[in-house]
Amino acid sequence: MADFPSPPSSRSEAERTFAQQRYQRGDDIATDDARINDRIRAREVLLIGAEGEQLGVKPLPEALAIARGEDLDLVEVAPNASPPVCRIMNYGRYKYEQEQRRKESRKKATNVVVKEMKFRPKIDGHDYDTKMKHVERFLAEGSKVKLTIMFRGREVFHPELGLRILERVAEQVSDIAMVESAPRQDGRNMTMVLHPIKGRPRAAAAPPPRAGNGSEGAE
Repeated sequence: MADFPSPPSSRSEAERTFAQQRYQRGDDIATDDARINDRIRAREVLLIGAEGEQLGVKPLPEALAIARGEDLDLVEVAPNASPPVCRIMNYGRYKYEQEQRRKESRKKATNVVVKEMKFRPKIDGHDYDTKMKHVERFLAEGSKVKLTIMFRGREVFHPELGLRILERVAEQVSDIAMVESAPRQDGRNMTMVLHPIKGRPRAAAAPPPRAGNGSEGAE
């Protein structure tokens, strides 16, 4: 059975409508290689005005004249459409605004920093407390924390010692962090990664009990 393709005029109209809708705001312009003004080679273009209005198909000289009459640029935004879609705009300002948006986007991008804190399997209490203060500070600042247990000599045959420390740390910071990467043995090291929990600040520590003044219990 023979195929019955759509009439060429219908396909052309559909393409024009799609191109107009997609490029009316000019959001998808590739600023690095877009043709502007006299660099445009098409004989006629589908013209979009400076305010996004559809001006229809125009001969290129007429489209250029309209743009120049408004002291603006003619920019080819869809070179592969038939005919190519061109938009009237201030191209220099458009490129500047696009660059500002990219800079702002980079500023807002979250660059998660990974801090590392190393422990020994037989760490003493004072050293542990000191390192935990750093771990809690890193997490409060929004950084991930990689915990590394370093085994030496025959300590490597007792991984449960390192696992015990990692579990203790995870429990101690459970209100501000979650375990992103579970403990795993890597040669003579055991590692675990903690991820800060946003919006859940650590609860303030309860104030120490007030010392008695010597009158308590007196009759």
